[in-house]
Amino acid sequence: MKLVLIRHPVPAIAPGTCYGRLDVPAQPSALAALVRGCLDLPRPQAVFTSPLARCRAVASALATHGWPEPLSDRRLAELDFGQWEGLPWSEIEAAALAAWRANLVGLAPPGGETVGALAARALAWAQDTLADSSLAPDATIAIFTHAGVIQTLPRMLCDEPLEGFAATRIDYSTLTELHIASPGGTVTTARRISVVTRNQPVSPTT
Repeated sequence: MKLVLIRHPVPAIAPGTCYGRLDVPAQPSALAALVRGCLDLPRPQAVFTSPLARCRAVASALATHGWPEPLSDRRLAELDFGQWEGLPWSEIEAAALAAWRANLVGLAPPGGETVGALAARALAWAQDTLADSSLAPDATIAIFTHAGVIQTLPRMLCDEPLEGFAATRIDYSTLTELHIASPGGTVTTARRISVVTRNQPVSPTT
């Protein structure tokens, strides 16, 4: 089975703004370019998407070109920054920001969630999906999601520590591909997981 994790296009929001769960749209030109690029990829058996517009718009556009209708799942949404959502990073209290950056996995922004919580919900999504008997063991699944999910989910699936996850660069409109080998041909037994592509740009060939 292949999980193709695709980060959303550049969002239509001022640079330097804190956004995660904030539902900002994608820039129209970046959205169109990512859709064109995805059409050059093998068509997946299933498509999942974060419910946020910057992801959902890509998946919905691809459905009009013959891709499967996307299934929206809130567990694929970006980190909830709570009271920081929509604020310029420069206006967030320096001490609070420094404390959070020193413990990204375990400390939540005020009113938000921890990276550990994000990773746990992304893993729960993956476990449910891998156990879905309607999906072929060799299925390709496309997931339109966010940097936080793409940085943490491979670590969770491979039973690696989350610390240091932020050093994994995930740019806009890139894909990260995981291959999951299931002994015996089922998705419910022990699995071997490998990251075969990381942060690869998805761009049109013409």
